[in-house]
Amino acid sequence: MAATATKTATKVRPLHDRVIVERLEEGEQKVGGIIIPDTAKEKPQQGRVIAVGKGKTEKDGKVTPLDVKVGDTVLFGKYSGQEIKIDGDDRLIMREEEILAILEN
Repeated sequence: MAATATKTATKVRPLHDRVIVERLEEGEQKVGGIIIPDTAKEKPQQGRVIAVGKGKTEKDGKVTPLDVKVGDTVLFGKYSGQEIKIDGDDRLIMREEEILAILEN
């Protein structure tokens, strides 16, 4: 009987006012009919929130909950956050204040 390997997903919960974002890939970029190779493309500045912290702890000890929630599609700055790998996938971890906007449907 052959042994089967099962891949378990790592559960990550960011601390305080941090969120984990999965970049959303944009469609193929064309400039003047020329297809831009993957190596020259800019990284997308739009992503989906996959985990959130409990909130920001204020000086008086109160915890202010975050405005963003899991599943939100957000816009962030080009150099926002810190790139990390979770289960082999590239993700961004950033503070909520680095998020510029939440995209509404």
